[in-house]
Amino acid sequence: MKIGIPKEIKNNENRVGMTPAGVFELTKRNHIVYIQTSAGFGSGFFDEDYQEAGAIILNSIEEVYASSDMIVKVKEPIQEEYQLIKPNQIVFTYFHFASSEILTKAMIKSDAICIAYETVEEADGSLPLLIPMSEVAGRMSIQQGAKYLEKPIKGRGVLLGGVPGVPPGKVLVLGAGIVGIQAAKMAAGLGAHVTIMDINMKQLRYVNDVMPNHVVTEFSSEYNIRKRIEESDLIIGGVLIKGAKAPKLITKDMLKNMRPGTVIVDVAVDQGGCFETTKATTHEDPTYIIDDVVHYCVANMPGAVPYTSTVALTNVTLPYVIKLANDGWEKACENNVPLSKGLNIVKGKVVYKEITEAFNWETEVT
Repeated sequence: MKIGIPKEIKNNENRVGMTPAGVFELTKRNHIVYIQTSAGFGSGFFDEDYQEAGAIILNSIEEVYASSDMIVKVKEPIQEEYQLIKPNQIVFTYFHFASSEILTKAMIKSDAICIAYETVEEADGSLPLLIPMSEVAGRMSIQQGAKYLEKPIKGRGVLLGGVPGVPPGKVLVLGAGIVGIQAAKMAAGLGAHVTIMDINMKQLRYVNDVMPNHVVTEFSSEYNIRKRIEESDLIIGGVLIKGAKAPKLITKDMLKNMRPGTVIVDVAVDQGGCFETTKATTHEDPTYIIDDVVHYCVANMPGAVPYTSTVALTNVTLPYVIKLANDGWEKACENNVPLSKGLNIVKGKVVYKEITEAFNWETEVT
């Protein structure tokens, strides 16, 4: 199969769809890999590295799309790429369709095979291709939140770990999944007092067992959230509903109950965000302020640490890319149930019901 790896063109996205090591695994199986020149520069991989692994370097994104049977990316195609996608072409990437009706309609129109990393699902309900980026984003949420708590950038002026004689900062984490646990781990490591909320008691028991004593669990309800936000310095939104829009756990009216300079980080922004006041931002302009509350809502947080993120992503996507390349999408999905759940749009038809539900479409999904 001919596999194309274009350069990511979303704002400040420095990741690339595959490492040279991943390319080598494909070329040794006699697949042809095209990569756009300088696609890996932001992640610390150079054209020579890819050539040594057997890739063919192409000069433009147009050439990569035109030459390839399958496109392997990191982020969803943006408007400039819509017209480049061919009918029957496999596009394997993070799509997050539920957060963008425009993207969804464009991919329906393209007649491509859209396989979303974020909905590939194992039998136990885990999302193997989302986990590494959730791990990165969860850890980064504390790193970024701690920075934006500084007074020069309009935060409360709180050091999360405190110092002798001064209590540590208080962190509220909404969601005890991968993002939430990683965020809690990082915040606890800094010495902050952490409260993690979820409606899943099994997850809360797990967190209670593995985290230190200054990480406490609490059942998530509107009443409890309203109470906790009044005293929190940093709030992390890490709630995920697979393939669907995130629930709005913090509404605009709640902001007035937070102290000025409180920082909220919405890691669920790719799925529409779990704060009512969320709007996607970029690494170039990452924050905005509403009612004296600092919002950090960067839609591609792991793009700020592209080397770590690209290696972590290739580690988990490569086995699926090899299956698709060896067998074609139909046979690969027939033989691999987790991969089949990644199918979102096939030749102009939505095949993942959460997408139609997100937009209240009445289209029947098969």
